[in-house]
Amino acid sequence: MTMEQKPASLTLTDVRKSYGSLEVIHGIDLTIGEGEFVVFVGPSGCGKSTLLRMIAGLEEITDGEVAIKGRDVTDVDPSERGIAMVFQSYALYPHMTVRDNLAFGLKMSRTEAAEIDRRVAQASSILKIDHLLDRRPGQLSGGQRQRVAIGRAIVRKPDVFLFDEPLSNLDAELRVSMRIEIARLHRDLGNTMIYVTHDQTEAMTLADRIVILRDGRIEQAGTPRQVYEDPANTFVAGFIGSPRMNLLDASWAGDTIRLGEVPLAPLALQVRPPEGTPLTLGIRPEHIQIASDGEDGLPAVVEFSEYLGGTCYLYCRLAEGRSVTIESRGDVQPANGEEVRLVFPAGRSFVFDLDGKRVR
Repeated sequence: MTMEQKPASLTLTDVRKSYGSLEVIHGIDLTIGEGEFVVFVGPSGCGKSTLLRMIAGLEEITDGEVAIKGRDVTDVDPSERGIAMVFQSYALYPHMTVRDNLAFGLKMSRTEAAEIDRRVAQASSILKIDHLLDRRPGQLSGGQRQRVAIGRAIVRKPDVFLFDEPLSNLDAELRVSMRIEIARLHRDLGNTMIYVTHDQTEAMTLADRIVILRDGRIEQAGTPRQVYEDPANTFVAGFIGSPRMNLLDASWAGDTIRLGEVPLAPLALQVRPPEGTPLTLGIRPEHIQIASDGEDGLPAVVEFSEYLGGTCYLYCRLAEGRSVTIESRGDVQPANGEEVRLVFPAGRSFVFDLDGKRVR
């Protein structure tokens, strides 16, 4: 079942936010397509929730423009922007039944009773909470309360859904099931959705496109595959992926990158740095290989192995003291303290300059 509604597009143009002389959002330009599921992700304090609240109209915009469906809503009251927001706290009225919680906003806007009943029935059916309509929030589980909070947004028939870390209060198992529910909801409704989280797993599994923020600026925007496989800088490379990408001090030598005194496989860069240029080598744990007998590789010692069933993480230390994490999915599981040789495939390696920018 779907709500009969055309999804909206949203545009941010040079959006800025200042508190006195302190600017916290620095000229954000972003276009979100119709029906797109976009996730804002970044570390605590990066500005993702502030940006979401500016879109919602809950934070005043210092400069720039927010447009929904081509209409400038920068100075429009939140209730008239065509948005609905789901918060980290469920914000349900404890003395009301689920039915009354779903209907409350519609009653305040003087929607006709028959239309309220129709929308409540439709939303509860979509979210599979029909059997909970006569219960109060105190009689519900965390996941059920979150469904009610989402249902209260659905009945408003918004142009854009805004989610502000909606799963943060749930346990790990419930977060997984609710991620599936939200993904299904987007598929069924087709509305534009903007979702804020600090959890990169939520970002990678839910998003059509991820917007990675740091210090009030966009570091990179792209599909989950793009930001994972083609990071623009060391911040994105280190932030997206778990375990994080290995980032190692290196230098340029001839046609390759050198770790200490050890040259790795030749790299095909469009612009070759000058000889001896200090650089950073990036490579993900799953791309480092353990050399077989007789094969050359970078010497390392396994300090700790973490067996997780189908995957084994090896935390190794190179001869000069640098740490490297390896993800091993094969039968090779070296013991703690064992010496190994590591192979860094050139096609899987990334090169960054000392400012953290990608060298291509």
